[in-house]
Amino acid sequence: MKNLKYILLVIGVSMVGCSDLKEDPVGLLAPDGFFKTTNDIQTAVDGAYTHAINEKFWGRKLSIALMLRSDMVDLASNETRRVENNDFTTLASNGMISEFWPKTYQGIAAANQAIAGAESVNAAEDVKNAVTAQAHFIRAFYYFHLVRLFGDVPYVDSPISDAAAAASISKTPASEVYAKIIEDLEYAKKWLPNTQSSRAIPAKSAASSYLALVHLTMGNYQNAFNEAKEVIDNAGTYDLALESNFQDLFNATKIDASKEPIFALDYNNFEAPNNAYDQIAPMTGIRGDDRNSGGGWSVTVPSLKVYETWPAADYRRAVSLDDQVSIGGTVVTYENFDISGHQFAKNQPYNAKYTRFPGAFARGNARATSHNYSMMRYAEVLLIAAEAAVEIGDNASASSYLNQVRARARMGGSVGTGAGTSVTIAPSAVPADITGTVTVSDVLEERRFELAFECKRWYDIARRKIGAEVFSASGLEGAKPNFSADDYLLPLPADEIERNPNLTQNPGY
Repeated sequence: MKNLKYILLVIGVSMVGCSDLKEDPVGLLAPDGFFKTTNDIQTAVDGAYTHAINEKFWGRKLSIALMLRSDMVDLASNETRRVENNDFTTLASNGMISEFWPKTYQGIAAANQAIAGAESVNAAEDVKNAVTAQAHFIRAFYYFHLVRLFGDVPYVDSPISDAAAAASISKTPASEVYAKIIEDLEYAKKWLPNTQSSRAIPAKSAASSYLALVHLTMGNYQNAFNEAKEVIDNAGTYDLALESNFQDLFNATKIDASKEPIFALDYNNFEAPNNAYDQIAPMTGIRGDDRNSGGGWSVTVPSLKVYETWPAADYRRAVSLDDQVSIGGTVVTYENFDISGHQFAKNQPYNAKYTRFPGAFARGNARATSHNYSMMRYAEVLLIAAEAAVEIGDNASASSYLNQVRARARMGGSVGTGAGTSVTIAPSAVPADITGTVTVSDVLEERRFELAFECKRWYDIARRKIGAEVFSASGLEGAKPNFSADDYLLPLPADEIERNPNLTQNPGY
């Protein structure tokens, strides 16, 4: 996506969300006559991608909220909007929600412009639809986040020119939103090519993989299995494979060469005003660390039990967690990570996936990294297939797909360390192949290890409705007494409801 980083799209940046300007609609109509060629459609699509890499979406607000709402990441700072997400005391005025909600709709608005504008372009169907399919995909991507987070949401699928109409839009039932998401992904699957020049541009495999995850989320297990299996069976055609070294998936200098990402948000050489860039690395990094010009900010930190319950011989633990670090030139273990004396420093291992190899573009504290964040990668498709296989009674497939992921974890490799060095970890017998009957719990546990800190865990908890279990006293973070079934959905932003009386608040808020 190297050619997409700097495009801010003249019409795209004008598509402000309701929460940005009080009198503006969710989307504004593009100038008449803008769309004349497929390049113009691509420009609008590029604008839709750009909203996703903003600090208000994946660069910090949404990604960190998803981490905090899981059972694997605790909070080291005391900022109210983060505390609310971590402790399930979230208010409709929450400052994280009020930023990623409008940013998501800005991305949708740009996609809508591309889809509507394509109707004015005179080009061969296969050429034009292959570009328009990207817009359908990214619109589905945004709505999939919204419907999982909020349930019923306003569904807008065309540019809006009537501010009064936009100010009175109602929520669309979640079932209808899901149907629209599937429709968009089916269109994308039909018209996207088998491969693209970058994993940050969706190919046919991205559409099928997301269809598999959508169906899994909805409980349509046979459809989920079929879609995931289609990707697996055509891995060669789609140029997909498991990366041999798990560490390389989180190395900004190596990820571009990997065949494992299926769809990624690529931050390489992207910088915009108002901190609109990647800040996940400093948010998850260790304060006082000698790396990255002063280390991180010690905002989020995995609970100690995450580390203690993760088999030590599993190579993925060494990649995912820093349990030693250099502070002031002295290598210390996690028990002394508070050596900086800062109130937010914690004596427990930190998330290491994003701080070790942030790339050449990273600035102080590893802000504005060169990371490619995998929104979907081949290992997850294998785990989607495994979980769906359990549900349809195909234990042989469940075992096969699950064990492919485990086999890669056993391979070891060169891993970065918190002391700023690299060490080679030899192959091990952990995790061993699973034998006997595979259960849904087996797959969820494997997802917990494989996809740790990749913002997937909260969605797993919500779709499987296991909050009462994982947020109990025996959970990874201990008891979270404020959690209730209402917390599976977030509140709609209060200012949106204030401006639009047709929007009703979710239960419990």
